[in-house]
Amino acid sequence: MAKFSCFFLSILVLFYASYSKAQSVPAMYVFGDSLVDVGNNHYLALSRLRADFPHNGVDYPGRKATGRFSNGKNSADFLAEKLGLATAPPYLSEPNDVFLKGVSFASGGAGIFNATNEDAIKQTIPLPVQLGYFSQVHQRLVKQLGTASAQEHLSKSLFPVVIGSNDLINFSESGNTPQQFVNLMVSSLKVVLKGLHGLGARKFLIVGTSPIGCAPKQRFKSATNECNEEINSLSKNYNQGLQSMLQELKSELKDMHYSYLNTYSIFTEFVNHPTTYGFNETKAACCGLGKLRAKVPCTPVSEYCSNRSSHIFWDIYHPTQTTARTFIDILFSSSQGYVTPITIQQLIAI
Repeated sequence: MAKFSCFFLSILVLFYASYSKAQSVPAMYVFGDSLVDVGNNHYLALSRLRADFPHNGVDYPGRKATGRFSNGKNSADFLAEKLGLATAPPYLSEPNDVFLKGVSFASGGAGIFNATNEDAIKQTIPLPVQLGYFSQVHQRLVKQLGTASAQEHLSKSLFPVVIGSNDLINFSESGNTPQQFVNLMVSSLKVVLKGLHGLGARKFLIVGTSPIGCAPKQRFKSATNECNEEINSLSKNYNQGLQSMLQELKSELKDMHYSYLNTYSIFTEFVNHPTTYGFNETKAACCGLGKLRAKVPCTPVSEYCSNRSSHIFWDIYHPTQTTARTFIDILFSSSQGYVTPITIQQLIAI
């Protein structure tokens, strides 16, 4: 009987912990690029920046290409799982919804700047446009819940922001010096974050940019498959400016809270000590053609590897499902000091 009571108590504790976690974050409103896009670009009819075709999704339930730039789930999926939430659906799937349980505005190819990856054809949903879409969601939340309840709902919700990589990749087209470009990225992002705060956001998960120069597409440009240190340096400088800006913004907006994830250091660890994390291929993409499977991107005619869990990269720029899961596990482990100034658990608990 005592054993049964202990078992029953354990089940209650686990249930309560899961229930409390889910209750503390009622919704997740996701902003960003292809690293967290769950299918928005599928609804941009003329966009070439999409992933709703094989071999993407080969490890997703049902082996279905969903618009995720991945062989399976991405970081947004695993983050939602950790929070006890369903993955936030793509905004463009039902743009008139109220999205009480959250929504994703993230778009493959999107940047902080409106001009990033945009041309005569609408390719992406740039971050300022994502903010505009959230403003419409905010209006519908207020109409349905009332001002006070809508604000309470949003103040408890989590706002992940995963953006900047595409701007950095397109830096050479800007005509700016590296420092001018980074400063403009940081100041432009600050405007969007203040806009989100003005619409009720209080808890932000800000994800820094990675060593993009070590992605297969960038290594492909090197005769010896080395990382592109020029773009890596740009990424590091941006992250430094981003962290300084967040500290300033926190001093300006006292009720704003954030966790910054040092993506650069995490991915550097993956590349430098791959076996520690279960990887054995750090340079080549899993899906593609040519040298490092990076000459031709992942398309239905490309080859893809069978040992996907041992690859860091799925395609020329994006991580595998395993890498994305490991990334989110590290976010919640809080043991390596990759999350500052407060852990994700502390952010959730506020």
